[in-house]
Amino acid sequence: MTAPALTRELFGQADGTDVHRYTLGRPGGPVVRVLDYGGVIQSLEAPDREGRLGNVVLGFADLDGYVANNRPEADRVFLGAVIGRFANRIAGGTFTLDGVQYRVPLNNGKNSLHGGPAGFDTRVWSATEIRDGDGVAVRLTLVSPDGDQGYPGRLTAEVTYRLDPRDRLRITYRATTDAPTVVNLTNHTYWNLAGEGAGDVHEHRLEIAASRFCPTGDDLIPAGDPVPVEGTPFDFRRGVPIGTRVGEPDPQLVIGQGYDHNWVLDDGAPFAARAWDPGSGRLLTMWTTEPGLQFYSGNYLTANLTGTSGRPYHRGAGFALEAQHFPDSPNRPDFPSTVLRPGEVYHQETVFALTTADEPPVA
Repeated sequence: MTAPALTRELFGQADGTDVHRYTLGRPGGPVVRVLDYGGVIQSLEAPDREGRLGNVVLGFADLDGYVANNRPEADRVFLGAVIGRFANRIAGGTFTLDGVQYRVPLNNGKNSLHGGPAGFDTRVWSATEIRDGDGVAVRLTLVSPDGDQGYPGRLTAEVTYRLDPRDRLRITYRATTDAPTVVNLTNHTYWNLAGEGAGDVHEHRLEIAASRFCPTGDDLIPAGDPVPVEGTPFDFRRGVPIGTRVGEPDPQLVIGQGYDHNWVLDDGAPFAARAWDPGSGRLLTMWTTEPGLQFYSGNYLTANLTGTSGRPYHRGAGFALEAQHFPDSPNRPDFPSTVLRPGEVYHQETVFALTTADEPPVA
C-alpha cells in the first residue's frame, strides 16, 4: 500500500491573512482536505463499493463561502469546522466558576452557541505539517486570550488531523490554560455518504451506541436527567434509517424540526456510532473518548448554501456526529465536568473509518 502524502496550497485570504489547504491522502484511498481557517474539513473523498471516489462531507468550494457564512448576520451552519471554546449551548450565556459569574455572547436566542459569534471556527490557526511512521498529519494551534468571547483564562488549543496507515481519520484535541476555565471542543463535519450534494441522508442507516439521551426544552437546553431511548424515536441502538422517524410528532422532534440532541454514549461499546448508505455501500464508523454525541440531522440547511459540487443544499443534505461533553455542562454539576485548570491537560480523540459493505451492519 502506498504511504499517504501531505501537500499544502494557498486557498485565499481572511482579513489579510493567508489561508492554506492541506491535502492528506494516497492514490485509491481516502483523501482529506483541511483548512487552517476554522480547522475546517473542506472535503473527504472515499471509495464506494465499486471503488469510485466521491466527496462525502459538505463544504464550500472557496474561502469566501466560509467567511460569508461566519458573518454575524449569517445563519451559520459551521460546515466542517472546529468548535470552541465551548461546543453546543450554554443557557442564558452565563455560568459560574469558582464563585465568579461569567457572561458569554448570546447568538442562539437566549443562549450562547458554539463559542459565540467569533468562535474558533472563525479564526486562522497556525499549522504544522507532520510526516512520520503513523501516517501524515497537520497540527493546528490557536491561542485564545483571557476574556476571548467572555471566557476566562488564556487557552492554548491544538487540533491534529491525522490520516493513519489504515486510512482512518484521527482527530486529536489538546488544550491548556493559565486560569480556571471551561472547554468543550468538537468537529462539526456534515456527512453524506451518497456523495456531497446528492440529496438528503434520510435513507442512511444510523446506529448510536447509547441507551440514554438528553431531552431538551424549547430552547434545546437539556431539561432534567438523561432518559432511556427505549420506546422512543431516539433509539438507534439497532440501526434505523434517519428519515424513518424524523418527521414524527414527538414533542422532542418538533422542538428542533428533527434531531439535535445529545446521546449519552454507553461505556464499553465497540463503537460510538456508525452509518451506512445503501446506494454507495459506504460505511462510516466512529470511535471517541468523549462521553456524549450530538446527532444533528441537518434540519436547518437551506438551498441558500451552495456546496463544493455547485449544487444547493437542502434540509437533511447532511448529518453531523459531534463527539463532545454534554450541552450546558457548566451549569449542570450532575453532568461530566468541562472545567480545565492550570496544570491540567484537556485531551480527547475521535476516529472515523470509511469502508464499504453490501449489507447493513448487524448490531
